[in-house]
Amino acid sequence: MGLLKGSLTFSRYRVKGELPAEFRPFFDRQIKKYAFRDLTASAEEQAFGWTCLENPLDTAFEGGRYCAGDFFYFSLRLDRKSVPPALLRLKCLEEERKSLKDSGRTRLFREQAREIKERVFLHLLTKAHPVPSFYDVCWSVPGGWLLVGSHADRVFEIFEDLFKITFNARLTACLPWDPEHLDRKTAAALTVLGGGSFLEPARGSAEKTDPALLAREFMTWLWFKSEERDGTVSLPGQVDVRLTFEKRVVLESGEGEYSETVSCQGLHADLREGKAAIREGKKVREARLRLERDSDRWEFTLKADRFQFQSMKLPQTGGLDEEGVENEGGILERIGLVETGLRTMDDLFAFFLKRRLSSQWAAEEIPRVKAWLKG
Repeated sequence: MGLLKGSLTFSRYRVKGELPAEFRPFFDRQIKKYAFRDLTASAEEQAFGWTCLENPLDTAFEGGRYCAGDFFYFSLRLDRKSVPPALLRLKCLEEERKSLKDSGRTRLFREQAREIKERVFLHLLTKAHPVPSFYDVCWSVPGGWLLVGSHADRVFEIFEDLFKITFNARLTACLPWDPEHLDRKTAAALTVLGGGSFLEPARGSAEKTDPALLAREFMTWLWFKSEERDGTVSLPGQVDVRLTFEKRVVLESGEGEYSETVSCQGLHADLREGKAAIREGKKVREARLRLERDSDRWEFTLKADRFQFQSMKLPQTGGLDEEGVENEGGILERIGLVETGLRTMDDLFAFFLKRRLSSQWAAEEIPRVKAWLKG
């Protein structure tokens, strides 16, 4: 994720469950109990556990920091062994020829070939070197939210299970359209938005709203807003923010094998192809954005379907000590900047959703979007 320095890639969770009042001793005990243990020279395919974020070799968490203020930071280490398919085929062929020569037969039974393949695979797996991967974790205990540095389902499955076992708490995806983040009126209106089109007035429907499609509508609306008023958006009761779409925009319609995708590339991507795609019913699936608020600037790729952030560049911080290492104040500053960026994007989504569900959408927003598409 790059929590200590560099850019960050992450997904967001909400933490559910009752945690002990004396949390730090509990955390210290549990993080050590479920720390990473090396794979032995066995046929195990993977091993995983927690490590110190500042020093991935520190699995005892002795002397290594893992908290700053009320934030806890650590890393999931996942080691995997694999056997290259070409090597497996070659070694199996060698063993099959040897078996035929020793038995004097001209061919093997299916069961014999399967047994050889399993035996060769286990032998090669025992000799294989595990390849480590590290995924940063930042947990706000009072805030009840958590960031993990991955977008991969296979990592989420391991991470969620290990987190539940370690801390007796479960994780749910943190998405701005979840009912728990909305007031009751908005949540009720959202469920009946149904199949309303982005360029048509909202209408009640028995069909439940697809959050992913709504998130793509939000991204498409953001593209329009980035071209209106030089990208300045006035959030109710807050300072103005400025949005710029940069380098890459991906639009998509349909699902699975029936999906159609259009990508617009370049430092200042030409909107003509993208606008034509929107007129045909496509919506923005992901885009590289620049967000400016006050004197701070964030750059990131936002993936709409799961509201995931990739390669987020934070505003410049001064949190390095004399040896160039992040100090506690610097870590807290970086976490604070991440929080501000995420909160701003959530506020933008809430602003969009409020307009999408109001009469202003048909009366004001749709005509402006259609005029933008003709430009």
